[in-house]
Amino acid sequence: MFPRSTRRVLQQQPPRHSDPQQQQAGSSDFQPKPQGKQQQMGEGSYEGSADYKQRTEEYLKKADVEADAQAAKPRSAEEARELERAEEEAKSHSKGER
Repeated sequence: MFPRSTRRVLQQQPPRHSDPQQQQAGSSDFQPKPQGKQQQMGEGSYEGSADYKQRTEEYLKKADVEADAQAAKPRSAEEARELERAEEEAKSHSKGER
């Protein structure tokens, strides 16, 4: 048979007095809250995305996009070649197009 085990005496834990400043697991009550603007999350923020979208929509409503496209074209054949070389150099560093 099994040897007779001795009875274990479990000690009772002392009472815990709750501390109002102690943060509970999963609670964000005591996390610092951003003042005014939202904090940036990851690679961007909702506020930044919304601002970009608003500014882009305003630009498209007010600007002459065709004139801006014409103004952005290379002014000479040499400048066009320089832009193409720069584009190829940039593509050589990317993981996508090569």
